[in-house]
Amino acid sequence: MFTGIIETLGEVKAIKREGTNVHFTIKSSITHELKIDQSVAHNGVCLTVVQINGDEYVVTAIDETLQKTSLGSWLVGSKVNIERCMPANGRFDGHIVQGHVDQTGTVTNIQEQDGSWLFDFSYDPDKGNITVEKGSITINGTSLTCFASKKGAFRVAIIPYTYEHTNFHQLKIGDIVNLEFDIIGKYIQRITRGYSE
Repeated sequence: MFTGIIETLGEVKAIKREGTNVHFTIKSSITHELKIDQSVAHNGVCLTVVQINGDEYVVTAIDETLQKTSLGSWLVGSKVNIERCMPANGRFDGHIVQGHVDQTGTVTNIQEQDGSWLFDFSYDPDKGNITVEKGSITINGTSLTCFASKKGAFRVAIIPYTYEHTNFHQLKIGDIVNLEFDIIGKYIQRITRGYSE
């Protein structure tokens, strides 16, 4: 379990395909604190550490993950939002995040507002996911509050700290991002759909 509070940025140093799997080598300032078999969220995708070499470590993405997330578009040099799983005695500074991406979304607009930024996103509403006004959303692993919420679209505001310390400062219009919708909303929607069907 994660909280959507990004700890650091990692950098993709190598990409190796093996069958349908892809091994990503990541350089990170917290590599020395990781261990083999540890779960770490990368742009909101929970991946297992399988190898550690100095300040670099390796994680493996299976084809299912590559198909349903933006990991397939990573290149050597890509910056990645990183968060380790939450300790049992930790604080929920963000919200409940599983590291299971529901679908991808697209950046549709970026607007600077005197030191902060407004980002607009669209997503395919036919996949059954929804946002609610002032509800939680995870974008590339970052816990945020959405507004201007409507079918298949929403907006978030990004403060300078978040802009600089996550990969939001690299996003451009048209970029694909990983979305994990609020787990409480997902369960409520599933329950109500079950009763109505």
